Amino acid sequence: MLAAFLLPATAAEASGPLRTHAEARGKFIGAALATSPLANETSYRNIAATEFNQITAENAMKWDATEPSQNQFNFSGADAIVNFATQNNQQVHGHTLVWHSQTPGWVQGLGATAMRSAMQNHISQVVGRYASNAAVVSWDVVNEVFDDNGNMRTSFWYNTLGQSYIADAFRAARAADSNARLCINDYNVEGINAKSTAMYNLVSSLRQQGVPVDCVGFQGHLAIQYGFPSDLQQNLQRFAALGVQVRITELDVRMQMPRDATKDATQATYYRNVVNACLAVSACAGVTIWGFTDKYSWVPDTFSGQGAALIYNESYQQKPSYTAVHDALAGGSTTDTTPPTTPGTPASSGVTSNSAALTWTASTDSGGSGLAGYNVYREQGTTDTQLGQSTTNSITLTGLSPSTQYQVYVRARDGAGNLSGNSALATFTTTSGPGGGGCTAVGTVQNQWNNGYVVQPVTVTNTGTAAITGWTVTFTLPAGQTLAGSWNAALTVSGQTVTARNAGHNGNLAPNGGTTFGFQVSRPSGNTQTVSGYTCA
Repeated sequence: MLAAFLLPATAAEASGPLRTHAEARGKFIGAALATSPLANETSYRNIAATEFNQITAENAMKWDATEPSQNQFNFSGADAIVNFATQNNQQVHGHTLVWHSQTPGWVQGLGATAMRSAMQNHISQVVGRYASNAAVVSWDVVNEVFDDNGNMRTSFWYNTLGQSYIADAFRAARAADSNARLCINDYNVEGINAKSTAMYNLVSSLRQQGVPVDCVGFQGHLAIQYGFPSDLQQNLQRFAALGVQVRITELDVRMQMPRDATKDATQATYYRNVVNACLAVSACAGVTIWGFTDKYSWVPDTFSGQGAALIYNESYQQKPSYTAVHDALAGGSTTDTTPPTTPGTPASSGVTSNSAALTWTASTDSGGSGLAGYNVYREQGTTDTQLGQSTTNSITLTGLSPSTQYQVYVRARDGAGNLSGNSALATFTTTSGPGGGGCTAVGTVQNQWNNGYVVQPVTVTNTGTAAITGWTVTFTLPAGQTLAGSWNAALTVSGQTVTARNAGHNGNLAPNGGTTFGFQVSRPSGNTQTVSGYTCA
């Protein structure tokens, strides 16, 4: 049996462990645990017990671990996780019951009737084993049911049983434990995009049918080179409006190796932003980090050349990302008033009729909140337009106008919102583009609720006789409404006027060719107006 690591009941202090501050905020801070180091490494056990008030089994509760052969169950690993949590006053989130991966071949080869029966039996046995255990409070019932475009994943579950397997799984879990919170979980749904909107629509539909979906899990496998989902908080809130609990279930923030201080600072900002988003949404139960030490992270084996994704290094030393999580849970810090240093002069390359690549010497930040990224502006008089943002010292600007001179500069920003001085100006001129182009834009309201709605798709069509290399769509938000997020286009707002420029991948349109983008709007309760009247150029 694992040794117990019981925590003394002491008042929260500024230097207290993560769980102390999370509990004070009414949240959990969790970690996914692996059974081997939990049984064999004292440092691993001590940190797992001391810092976290919630744990998830990284692999020990998955189908291949619990039922490798039909009706032959093995709960040794799962029991070890639950026993550890019980000894240390932690809650357990069960992961995962129905998933297309790590499911034995014997399940995948079954016919429809046998597969449905096997699924229901598996859920009954696994959930039922812990139904009377107060530590096990929630389950990922189904995991990763969508592909990256927001379509149903064509897994063996879907191909054999159709979409009904999802509702059947939730009903079986509720029958096995009437008190557990039942969750659906997926990745790349942190921001407002086509995939998260598909998830939103599914959850809404299931709940309208009386299917017991109690919560939605947003995995949170992030990477500093891809930018932070700035609409995370708004996305959590729109799901919460459906009446479900939300949670961050598998947080890690990877980077291109090797580590350096700038990457660590950006990573810390990402961790802080996630925790703050959860703290700001009352229906967000907490944040689970997928592991806690880089020594046992899944990232290097999956993403070549990437790693260092967690809050402790391989030697169990706390990283800046640990401090970011700690300080966010402890109430944050408002003492950083020192802006980052001014970035170097941007250099342009790869200039086309509608795009240009920029690079510059990176800034540094000594104020304590960490370097968060950069804003790029166009110099055009008293009002300078922000052309883009980047978390690294480079960016590719898109949606530019042909045959136009641009004067641009860069400002660095830190985690506290301080902005550096302006870099020196860079000047470049876009090339001429082909003529004969024209375009139209038509938007469709996909779904709406009392205080918001999603427009998806906005279809942009080249109505000219020649190819176009970029497009710009403008529309007006009704009074009192604000933009909450967007995807597949770069949107800027001036007053109530929104300007959408093509992304890097969808600016080139052949005659009669088209592309789409989408956005979400927040509006006051009772306001039923939606955007109309799109102009394309």
